[in-house]
Amino acid sequence: MTNQSSYGKAKLGFRKGLFSEWGRYMIGSWMTAAAIEYLILPKELRGLSGLEGLAHMSFGRVLALTLAFTVLWRIAAVFWDTTKWSRWAITAGYALLAGACVRESYSGAFFIASLLILGILAVYSSLGWDNSPLPSPVVYKEKRRYAMITGLGAVLLFLLVSLWTVGRVWSFSTPTYDFGIFSQMFYYMKTTGLPLTTLERDGLLSHFQVHVSPIYYLILPVFCLAPYPETLQVCQAAVLASSVVPLWKLGKRHGLKAGERMAVCFLLLLYPAFSGGTGYDIHENCFLTPLLLWLLYGIDEKKGMTTFLAAVLTLMVKEDAPVYVAVIGLWLLVRSLLHASGRRDLYTGGALLMGAVLWFVLAVSYLNRAGDGAMTYRYRNFMFDGSGSLVTVIKAVIMNPIKALYECVDREKLSFIALTMGPLLGLPLITRRYERYLLLIPYVLVNLMSDYTYQHNIFFQYCFGSIACLLYLVTVNLADWKQGRRRKIVLFIALTVSVLCFGRTILPKAWDYTTRYLRYESYYSQVRTQLSQIPEEASVAASTFYTTCLSQREVLYDVKYASREHLLECAYVAVDKRGDFEKYADADGKNGFENFNRFLDENGYTHYASVGNSLVIYYRASG
Repeated sequence: MTNQSSYGKAKLGFRKGLFSEWGRYMIGSWMTAAAIEYLILPKELRGLSGLEGLAHMSFGRVLALTLAFTVLWRIAAVFWDTTKWSRWAITAGYALLAGACVRESYSGAFFIASLLILGILAVYSSLGWDNSPLPSPVVYKEKRRYAMITGLGAVLLFLLVSLWTVGRVWSFSTPTYDFGIFSQMFYYMKTTGLPLTTLERDGLLSHFQVHVSPIYYLILPVFCLAPYPETLQVCQAAVLASSVVPLWKLGKRHGLKAGERMAVCFLLLLYPAFSGGTGYDIHENCFLTPLLLWLLYGIDEKKGMTTFLAAVLTLMVKEDAPVYVAVIGLWLLVRSLLHASGRRDLYTGGALLMGAVLWFVLAVSYLNRAGDGAMTYRYRNFMFDGSGSLVTVIKAVIMNPIKALYECVDREKLSFIALTMGPLLGLPLITRRYERYLLLIPYVLVNLMSDYTYQHNIFFQYCFGSIACLLYLVTVNLADWKQGRRRKIVLFIALTVSVLCFGRTILPKAWDYTTRYLRYESYYSQVRTQLSQIPEEASVAASTFYTTCLSQREVLYDVKYASREHLLECAYVAVDKRGDFEKYADADGKNGFENFNRFLDENGYTHYASVGNSLVIYYRASG
């Protein structure tokens, strides 16, 4: 019995030491190696705004130095207790590298962000990692009124998002990219079962050759019952509103009182980037928030089937969705090693990580073979070798992690950071269980590192995955605090900030589209009536804001992107005179519409119908 107990303790110690001891050595050695590699660069190449410095750094040398320093630390540990020294080595290596980088590429935001991370590392070096056993949650008695208020909040969000996005459809504010594409794609899915579209790349192809998103089939039955573009917008609102269910369950699982769970759910409902992410209509990303919250709930409750289904469905969202599953798998793997939480978590984390990586490789390989490949150009600010490969991004971050920090606090991203971290009062960062910082990877990687402007804009769809991770971190970090007034005060302040941000950013936009439709209802009705006169079986080329209304047909092209050959194949052409006719303009950029009109006239098109100074429809009998 004694031998078995000793063996169990030794095994437990090994598992805990694997990431605590060796992890410290490797991270400290990496920071030191990166600092040395940066400092040996000529001064003129040390600026972080360009890629010249990275191009002259040696990835192999950084790895070799990291390995050599790690071995030296392990040898030193044989003779001395290196616990605190190795922790401070991480802070010292970071301070050296960050200080040198800030000196060469100073900005106020970069300096403050560097100090913030230095402060977190200093706390870690002084107090260490909280790897105490995870506490058993206290489950409080359910209070029905709080659940009902939360449900009412979800219904109100559903109505707000529905009114906002349906208002965009009714006011002809939904462009071809992307809602016109999705609306026609669902027409094809309803009639043929395949996600085809002629709008996306000026010719008939599967949307899955651009993005691998089979998750759309989940809402196809609803669209079949009500085959209208507005249905898709309402479905998105319902998907988002459903996120409060797993978030409420997570709060209960981690011992938050009913009132606190309600407050956390309202933090989600009022979060500007949550409803704001619907600002450019339905996207598959909307599934990420509820699915990732269900995945985290399944993991914490050790519900195998919930975990499996949530992971599989998340992978079906898009080719880059495996990033979220892989990060959660990595976090679970590290957590299980640090806290010895059992083989189940170890195996689950490993399976999630490996399964996500495998799916990502398969999805990207398919896109490279059948489509345009993954959109890696969004990380061109890290691609120092011009390869266009995500491997280059990884190499760049390993060679100089401060480059990533520099890109994250670029001036145009500061308002985004304020609107995403501000309403949460920075709660995702307040923990000494540092393995949880791994769940910040989606926020950093997807929203902050890229120079693709839409990924750090709260009115686009790129925040839905990181939102789930941020709200989970809020929940578990709050749960670590002792019950008392502090939780209530912090949640009250966070809700106050959220209400102010929501009122300043979301309500004006949502109200604008609704009132715009009501104000010009007569005009929009005339436009819709004239467009409805075009037979459903007819082929059409249209301006970008008319494609949604005309999307329930087999052949539809956007005039701006259509080749002249495809345009002349269409029986009808419906355009807004105020639209973009740049490709038909003179050398000085003028007379675009006049030249376009002349082009149609020369090819046998005649006037069919018009509305005011906007819509004009042309028809050619032989089209």
